Amino acid sequence: MSLEKLKDWVGRTQAVEDFVAPFPVRALAATFDEKDPDPRNGDPLPPLWHWLYFLDAAPQSKIGPDGHAERGDFLPPVPLPRRMWAGSRFSFDGEPIRIGETVTRTSTIKSVEPKTGSTGAMVFVTVRHAIASARGPSFVEEHDIVYREAARPGEKAREPKPAPADATWHRTVAADPVLLFRFSALTFNGHRIHYDQPYVTGTEGYPGLIVHGPLMGLLQMELARRSNPGRTAARFEFRALSPVFAGAAFTVGARREPDGSVATWIADPRGGLAQQGKAVFR
Repeated sequence: MSLEKLKDWVGRTQAVEDFVAPFPVRALAATFDEKDPDPRNGDPLPPLWHWLYFLDAAPQSKIGPDGHAERGDFLPPVPLPRRMWAGSRFSFDGEPIRIGETVTRTSTIKSVEPKTGSTGAMVFVTVRHAIASARGPSFVEEHDIVYREAARPGEKAREPKPAPADATWHRTVAADPVLLFRFSALTFNGHRIHYDQPYVTGTEGYPGLIVHGPLMGLLQMELARRSNPGRTAARFEFRALSPVFAGAAFTVGARREPDGSVATWIADPRGGLAQQGKAVFR
């Protein structure tokens, strides 16, 4: 299939219903070392924690070589082997979803854009997710996925630019395989780059296990919201710039801006800028 033909997938929709059970919230709080009381029915779900729900449970016989579900159903069958979470944008215009209620996610393929970069052909797929409960719409997420060619012999990643050094708030996170395993388990993420060392180094050409993009996005949002008690998230966005590998600690940074927004970022173990984001609060 030609890359241009993949644009036929634009406009496809998929609706999924789920129950916001309390245990995944408790388990993610433990994974983040957060000392919150046990979640109760009726408690609002923190921003981005919806990633604990609407999980893709593809049959084992329908899993592709990278550990993801085979392509070609809802997501287009992009004929490029490497897949990464490129970023997300959120608009929180409704009431937060609450633990103990049934919610619906309606997903639409918004765009499919073939591009060529320094490492060869790429395809960017943007999916729009609208989340709602019986009380009405809650928020909208736009999720960017990038597909890339296989690693070339001797290919080296670009050195990232330095991360900011003027954080208002920061925390250090140990990127060990246990953290990656727990997050993969909580999000039912079978992508082998996060737990299969021989695969990620031998097949995809990376130097080690890769820290999940959404895990780092969540950590940015958590630092921003917990550093601004009494304020409600209105918008948040983050984008990936370079991967972070397991084995050493990375830093989550956030800075209060003059306009009241919060700039966020991830600094890799050597101080390189791996992700950057922005949170806007009411």
